[in-house]
Amino acid sequence: MCKVFAEQDPQGYRQINRSVRIAGHSTSIQLESTFWKLLDEIAETQNMTTPRFISTLYDEALQAQGEIPNFASMLRTTCALYLRGVQICANAQPAPRVPLIGEQAA
Repeated sequence: MCKVFAEQDPQGYRQINRSVRIAGHSTSIQLESTFWKLLDEIAETQNMTTPRFISTLYDEALQAQGEIPNFASMLRTTCALYLRGVQICANAQPAPRVPLIGEQAA
């Protein structure tokens, strides 16, 4: 078994709640701290605050899909796509290569 993942810092998967205004309503979203850090980074690449980015993402997903059955999961998937370097929109910046836990930065 790979100890790199088993020995990760527990702070990375600590649950954090943040209040965000989406579609005019204040709501609470609970994600692991690693995902919040990634969302902060993604928002910065879009020249937005994290709450603004999340609200915009929600509005665009709702318009494209008609419904969002699990928004927290969508946010986690957004982070995964970002780390893989997937560019969904034309003005998105490519994701920098992020070293894996236990891997040395290049």
